[in-house]
Amino acid sequence: MKKSFPKEKSESEWKAQLSPEAYKVLRENGTEFPYSGKYDTHFEKGSYLCAACKTPLFKSQHKYNSGCGWPAFDTAIPGAILYLEDQSHGMRRVETRCAQCNSHLGHIFEDGPKETTGERYCINSVCLEFVAEKTDQ
Repeated sequence: MKKSFPKEKSESEWKAQLSPEAYKVLRENGTEFPYSGKYDTHFEKGSYLCAACKTPLFKSQHKYNSGCGWPAFDTAIPGAILYLEDQSHGMRRVETRCAQCNSHLGHIFEDGPKETTGERYCINSVCLEFVAEKTDQ
């Protein structure tokens, strides 16, 4: 039986909503070129949402510069991410997907900061939307 997702849409609806690059990465498991995404070196305070369904995925305090060319986080918001075994391209990795809409986000590796979780969520910028933290004036 196929798993359903709370924010699921048909592929034609996703294609109409997303840019061609976002569709390729989020829905077809693509990867953007390293160092090309707008959030690789972005360190403002706020939250990172799924670009497809706007579900909060990561908080800025968990983002760090891993030097890998993609946004890196050491922790995800609990329950926001699905983890799937990925044996594509002759590698054994763990794919990360949005738990609400089943969109591909990137992968998780165990080479992150040892002083925190030791994990590196390597996420495509095109999969994210940033919402700045509100500050009191």
